[in-house]
Amino acid sequence: MSAVTVVDSRGRPCPLPVIDLAKAIVTVEVGHGVRVLSDDPGADVDIPAWCRMRGQELREVTDEDGHRAYLVMRVR
Repeated sequence: MSAVTVVDSRGRPCPLPVIDLAKAIVTVEVGHGVRVLSDDPGADVDIPAWCRMRGQELREVTDEDGHRAYLVMRVR
């Protein structure tokens, strides 16, 4: 399993969860991931769009206790 950095963006409104992801992804090695926790509905659109624009892989979106978790793998 690759290393995963967790970024807790719960309580942070749009566009902050995607900004938190952008800051975190550059701190992990290629092949490792960032797991963003967010309760902002805008993250459902922003995070997948950011991944497409930046060439990163959105591997998983899960519903958790009152928020979602987005697992983004750094591919380049």
